[in-house]
Amino acid sequence: MGRLKRHDARKALRDAGLRATAPRVAVLQLLDQAKKPVSHSDVVEALGDESWDQATLYRNLLKLVEVNMARVASRASGITRYERALPDDDPHHHPHFACSDCGNVLCLPGVQVKVTPNSKWGPAIRDAELQVVGSCPDCRKRKPRGRGPSTRARRTADGRRARA
Repeated sequence: MGRLKRHDARKALRDAGLRATAPRVAVLQLLDQAKKPVSHSDVVEALGDESWDQATLYRNLLKLVEVNMARVASRASGITRYERALPDDDPHHHPHFACSDCGNVLCLPGVQVKVTPNSKWGPAIRDAELQVVGSCPDCRKRKPRGRGPSTRARRTADGRRARA
């Protein structure tokens, strides 16, 4: 996104009806600067040394989602990842790609989900999350070619998991 300055973050929070506390400003700035959706653990790793505990940072993420200043981008593998939401953003109607190898979650470039205006599914699709799960291009490059599925997914002929 951009480089949200501290005074702009404080103003945006107050305009949304929130107190502009130091941890809340820091979380909002982190979401604004992130190049990809971030998990609570990512936020703790980035801001935890500021003497804010994990619960405080988590509550601030939830509060930002509640007032539409952030949104849940993904819940892949049971990990919720957040991204900044701007007031003039178009609805977030594109899927996210969750890499099952490295754990990265990114917006899937060049893919849009279109809903016909009169479709009975329109409201459901607008409120839904769409995720594609697999190996990202970087992880696919690192995997040896011709060796089949990863060890984690390898199975014997009768369907049982193979031992590593």
